[in-house]
Amino acid sequence: MNRSRVALVRCENYDPDAIYQAAVKGLDLIGGISNLVRSGERIVLKPNVLYGTNPEKGISTHPAVFRAVGKILQESGARVSYGDSPSFAGAEGHLRRCGLKQVADEMGIELADFDKGRTVSHKDGLLIKSFVLANGVLDSDGVVNLPKLKTHPLTRLTGAVKNQFGCIPGLLKSQYHVKLPDPYDFATMLVDLNTLVRPRFCVMDGIVAMEGNGPRSGRLRKLDVLLFSTDPVALDATACRIINLDPEIATTSKPGEKAGLGTYHSENIELVGEGLESFFCRDFDVIRTPQEHCTQNRIMAFVKNRVCERPVIAKAKCTGCGMCVKMCPVDPKAVDWRKGDREKPPVHDYDRCIRCYCCQESCPEGAISARGTVLGRTFFRH
Repeated sequence: MNRSRVALVRCENYDPDAIYQAAVKGLDLIGGISNLVRSGERIVLKPNVLYGTNPEKGISTHPAVFRAVGKILQESGARVSYGDSPSFAGAEGHLRRCGLKQVADEMGIELADFDKGRTVSHKDGLLIKSFVLANGVLDSDGVVNLPKLKTHPLTRLTGAVKNQFGCIPGLLKSQYHVKLPDPYDFATMLVDLNTLVRPRFCVMDGIVAMEGNGPRSGRLRKLDVLLFSTDPVALDATACRIINLDPEIATTSKPGEKAGLGTYHSENIELVGEGLESFFCRDFDVIRTPQEHCTQNRIMAFVKNRVCERPVIAKAKCTGCGMCVKMCPVDPKAVDWRKGDREKPPVHDYDRCIRCYCCQESCPEGAISARGTVLGRTFFRH
């Protein structure tokens, strides 16, 4: 069996020239751009945008990383476009606020259509046999994946595999949370999406990562690394090892290997460039316990709701914007205003809550975080 190659390249800031040189080196280490993309191909760049905010907040793929990879693709003769699909509103405004549109316009990189899509079959999917994919993805010859290294309460790490979720247009993404409340089914869906899209290669922005209450409201942590691979599972597993997280804890690892998307086992991964130990961050703040399965059994669901992690609103931080209510995919809402009283923060109904953490991910104030319950901490201490 050929081992999957992951390149680690040190880059200590977002200086455009330094990142360009690091990107050239990293891509050379995984085979060279000429072996990854052919001249004349239509390649769409897929950064991690989530919500359009100042790039210095570390929520999105940094524009300097986007610029470097875009430049290398253009130099290879590829016809480059870009896009992402945030959970609400059109993509263009988000891309402008996080600085990507300005860079793309300067470089002549066109905005692809990620707001609308078409249905395609995927008979080889482990769980999902068809997807609605963004037109920009379907109209391209290949996707280049530009994830950001961040924590996430649902998947533990939001990396290369999860970043492809943005290839599904807008609010269609929320339907998967409702249809697949079990976190391992949701992870399998993400893997199926990746085996359908099959990104040409991935470049992960780990120069400044996000720990704690990610993927939007965590703390920034400098790791000074760019990661490169054609294997998104191996890349995510290597990112896990850098932040001292067992890759098996990331919910996409096992289904990713089962589907043939890649490998998370260290013996099957060849690390090139700098050694992992030079980037190792032992005390990175990330949830290190496995996700719990979601069950439809009423008794087990009752127990789960009282012992498992749940999204909790810090009332002192809540401004009452209602974004969590808007983004909750459950009907009736699992988080809503109590008796319509908008003078007080919304409240969760945990018997309805499917633990998708859309409320936590969307909160602009960082007022929602995943918390263990008293019973959970008492009976399931690790």
